[in-house]
Amino acid sequence: MIAREPSDVLAREGFSIRTGVRRADFGAVKTGSNDGLLVFPSATAILFLFSIFAGVALAQVPAKDRFKYVNQGEFGPFITEYDASYRATPLFGSPYQLMWYNTTPGEFYLGLRMGLRRSESLFRWVWDVNRGKPVGENATLTFGTDGNLVLAEANGRTVWSTGTANKGVVGIKIVPGAGNLVLFDKNGRFVWQSFDHPTDTLLPGQSLRLTGPSKLVSRKSEKENSDGKYSFVVEPKGLALYMAASPKPLPYFNYLGAPFGRLAFTTPSNITFLPEPESDDNFAWELKLVQNNGADILARPKYNASLSILRLQLDGNLVAFTYYEPVDSQAWERTFSFFSDNGILEGCELPSKCGSLGCARTTCVCDSCSSPKDGACKAAAGAAYYKVVGVENFLTKFVKGQTVKLDDCKKKCSADCKCLGFFFWEKESKCWLAPTLGTLNQVSNSSHVAYIKSS
Repeated sequence: MIAREPSDVLAREGFSIRTGVRRADFGAVKTGSNDGLLVFPSATAILFLFSIFAGVALAQVPAKDRFKYVNQGEFGPFITEYDASYRATPLFGSPYQLMWYNTTPGEFYLGLRMGLRRSESLFRWVWDVNRGKPVGENATLTFGTDGNLVLAEANGRTVWSTGTANKGVVGIKIVPGAGNLVLFDKNGRFVWQSFDHPTDTLLPGQSLRLTGPSKLVSRKSEKENSDGKYSFVVEPKGLALYMAASPKPLPYFNYLGAPFGRLAFTTPSNITFLPEPESDDNFAWELKLVQNNGADILARPKYNASLSILRLQLDGNLVAFTYYEPVDSQAWERTFSFFSDNGILEGCELPSKCGSLGCARTTCVCDSCSSPKDGACKAAAGAAYYKVVGVENFLTKFVKGQTVKLDDCKKKCSADCKCLGFFFWEKESKCWLAPTLGTLNQVSNSSHVAYIKSS
């Protein structure tokens, strides 16, 4: 739910947004010029306007709901994702709680942790306030009279805020079950919500929208909490997965190459991650990506899966985890994996499956290959390659190749220091330059070859 701006209220009440005057409450005088009418608002209109804007300006957070939390004290005792140390804040909405946490000494993030203390299972981090902008010891989180939520360093320097000062905010909460951190007005309408600012995870009922937020971005590593190299994006015609590369990101999945057209849109659409019962008896649930004209069912857990998340993993895989609250031990289960035997694409097709360069046989076993010489830039005639026969990778499936001769393809790669090799379909004379390589998938067609730059 999004809060209405005062302009929405005025329009509904019959006001002209441009003039600020109720259309039925003005008098007009003909000027004889091209300016048209001079408009004089009535006293009633002026008083109404004043009451609207004064009401927003005068709304304050009650004293009992204001706080200032300081990042200090002992760390919590439970096991968390990324082996992080943490300190709890009182902001809680089962099974979510806002925490200070760190994976590197002295660098703290404010994040939402999912799980309950009575469980012996791992706690997961499902949202970050300040990804890529760590704070130190004694940093503060303040919710003051004006309704602005502010994260600041110990010296007072603001690192992040909701930007909601004097916008009618009167309270803050974490919505139980959903994990949405919201700031709300006196009517309960959301002025700001964390669902509009995802990091790498979608929570139950959370959406990606063409108008924004439009993507998830993976975490860089277990130790480093900044943007990683993978993104999950909603586009006008469907959903796509991208890997960061130069000069532009490369798709390793999109709706154009999807089997059976899955995750493609018939019309521009938003998508919502929605766990819900399959039937009224509640025996089985469905994990869905819901769009305007239907839904893609990702998984069907045979138990209450309302506490499920959809995560873009460190390795670029899109995975759903389900937290089953009645279970004390091993409460988390992986219920969907995009790249897997039961997923949308085979596990071998994940670009990172075999590391920076590896050859996956039909049994999805990775064989090591010689590493390409990244950064070794020689004259075009001086570049050397070794040939791998009967292989493809994500580039040949989701990136449009160029129709050129083999020698021309090789010259293009040799002249580009960032090109690690190229893929070539000999019968079709199709060329793909590769700024990244990853997993090479074995195929039966021996005319589909790769040339890996060796010097």
